[in-house]
Amino acid sequence: MLVFRVVHRSFCILVLAFLVLPILVIVPLSFNAQPYFTFTADMIALRPEGYSWQWYLDVLENGMADPAQPKWTAAYLGDVWTHGQWVQAARNSMFIGLCATLVATVLGTVAALGLSQADLPWKKTIMAIILSPMIVPIVITSAGFYFFFSAVGLSHTYLGIILAHALLGVPFVVITVTATLSGFDRTVTRAAASLGAGPLVNFRRVTLPLIFPGVASGALFAFIASFDEVVAVIFLAAPEQKTIPRQMWSGIREQISPTILAVATILILFAVALLATVELLRRRSEKLKGSR
Repeated sequence: MLVFRVVHRSFCILVLAFLVLPILVIVPLSFNAQPYFTFTADMIALRPEGYSWQWYLDVLENGMADPAQPKWTAAYLGDVWTHGQWVQAARNSMFIGLCATLVATVLGTVAALGLSQADLPWKKTIMAIILSPMIVPIVITSAGFYFFFSAVGLSHTYLGIILAHALLGVPFVVITVTATLSGFDRTVTRAAASLGAGPLVNFRRVTLPLIFPGVASGALFAFIASFDEVVAVIFLAAPEQKTIPRQMWSGIREQISPTILAVATILILFAVALLATVELLRRRSEKLKGSR
């Protein structure tokens, strides 16, 4: 058994290293003083002149009307906010992601509540349809979005992109909320109903607080799915509606710059923060289940 545990842990460590190390390589390369995607001799020798913050500064200044003006003044920050290409892409990603998350969370939570009912007919078929965006290749789904939204006038609009991202995020909410409801004690809702609580009051004051960790986790996964999506944006977005993934895709195709590595490093830190939040919510959900 000891040999098996050692082999198993060693294999897990190797798999984790295989998955994580290619991502971590991006971090030091984003500080390269030269416009290359490789480690220079100065970087390998750990010389200070081999490292620079210039690509992180370029994240702000790329596309500015006057990048030579004094930095960190009100005019400079206003120029960054108005004309910075990466800043505009971040604004679009946050706006679309938050709106899509709100829609996906509401729809996914309602769907999960319905699917949790034991007497629901065609439950497996409905679940398969809801989860189909996770199975069908995103290119096919995005092409369907494009033809349908073009016919109803939603192509090249923020509303169309938000709805597409929301539909892609609903399966994540359904899965997490359904998993939370699997351990839900329904006697508390029946007790609330016996005390005179209507369906809406019962849900708002009893059900929602108990399943909130699952709802929040699903919302975070839906936000990550929206924030990371590029194919649907390419099909549906207008040129001025670039998100961060689409901006990175355009940068790789048109002008390779280490600025992309700086943005990728920022996104890695952002993803780690979101995953840490998901883990905290998962632990809170486990504690709630244990207390029940």
